[in-house]
Amino acid sequence: MRRADRLFQIVQYLRGGRLLTAAMLAERLEVTPRTIYRDVADLIGSGVPIDGEAGVGYLMREGYDVPPLMFTNDEIAALTAGARMIRAWGGAGMASAAEEALVKINAVLPDAARARADAVRIHAFQPAEMTPELRARLDDLERAIEARRRLHFAYARADGTPSTRIVRPVGLYFWGKVWTLGAWCETRNDFRSFRIDRIAQMQSGEVFRIEPDKSAAAYYARQRANPDTSGGKSMGEMI
Repeated sequence: MRRADRLFQIVQYLRGGRLLTAAMLAERLEVTPRTIYRDVADLIGSGVPIDGEAGVGYLMREGYDVPPLMFTNDEIAALTAGARMIRAWGGAGMASAAEEALVKINAVLPDAARARADAVRIHAFQPAEMTPELRARLDDLERAIEARRRLHFAYARADGTPSTRIVRPVGLYFWGKVWTLGAWCETRNDFRSFRIDRIAQMQSGEVFRIEPDKSAAAYYARQRANPDTSGGKSMGEMI
């Protein structure tokens, strides 16, 4: 854990007048009591109203709150534009989360920063291609990647040739108008990229064990080594 994150957590634990010893905080944050002593001293030195002492415990006076997280104008523009794009092009779950993120960002921003967010002129509108079925498929793929579950599905190549595949999914990629799934294809015994809109009859299978040569890191390395190919094969399976 970064020290800044640890200091933030200490403040959160002490809010509301709770008395906590250095040993209790150290156990929760997985550090030594000596580290807690130093952190609390630094927090007090920066103006955080913590009362107490080593060997007795610490508490924070009521009424203190952590200042809201601040962003630069460029960061506000990037967050707003990114959330709008995911809202338009992401899966159903991602789109909902992006909408909630925009609401939360606006809720904590001061008036001037909120006006900057409202003034961002980068917009994304849901295209006809992003059907509810495709959004749901993206959510299913994201869950399978997170859970490391094999996927069984039917796939149609660009020329219409059908096939069935068993894959280990490693990541989702957005190419402007097309989402693709990066995966280790057990049917072809190699990495492949599949257009999401050409996947059908998808079923989640058993959990797979991570193997270094079939992992996301190996897939990324292959892509970096062959930027004009997809998983060692021409883009034909992706476009």
